Amino acid sequence: MDYLFLRGIAVGFAIAAPVGPVGLLCIRRALADGRFAAWVAGLGAAVADTFYGAVAGLGLTLVSDFLMEHRTLLSLIGGVFLIGLGLHTVRLKPTLWQTPQVHLGLVRDFSSSFVLTLTNPATILAFMAVFASMGAVHVTEDRMDATLLIGGVFVGSALWWLVLSALAGAVRHKFSETWLLWLNRGSGVILVLFGIGVLASLAFLPAGDTAAFALPALFE
Repeated sequence: MDYLFLRGIAVGFAIAAPVGPVGLLCIRRALADGRFAAWVAGLGAAVADTFYGAVAGLGLTLVSDFLMEHRTLLSLIGGVFLIGLGLHTVRLKPTLWQTPQVHLGLVRDFSSSFVLTLTNPATILAFMAVFASMGAVHVTEDRMDATLLIGGVFVGSALWWLVLSALAGAVRHKFSETWLLWLNRGSGVILVLFGIGVLASLAFLPAGDTAAFALPALFE
């Protein structure tokens, strides 16, 4: 049980840290709506990371086998979703300094990052590899150990999004609406390219090749 919670934090932070589409979404939200909106967007990814961490850490083979069996469909959904999100971002007209409000925008951002991360089955493999290297894969024998490890994953992932949101929010005042407009267009194009890359990997790589869903590992 010793240090399992800290191990979970380290795992969650490390797996969330690579900046991909969800990171772009978080940064854009920080610049347009402030730190809190960006962190809410990041929490969607943190929840999805926690789900995959639970599947890997608890040894839920029924769930992991199902996700691996349908990884092509999940990657297809994720790729299409990325393209749609990118096109929406390109067309979006940003407004700086708008008052943060309880609106569907927060729910939308949370849901977007959650879906992007959840449609990335490669995340399970990442958790399995990291847990194995840490000797923390056999936690099903003790529910308290499992709870500590998985809780740590959520805290670590959420901590990364808090750090990223704070850093992006710190430079928010340096951006004009014109800069943010071009940032939206640029990040939208990148999201579309990510989506096209995911679909291309499915089209050109042999069926069953694990490399076919390596690209979606950039979803975060």
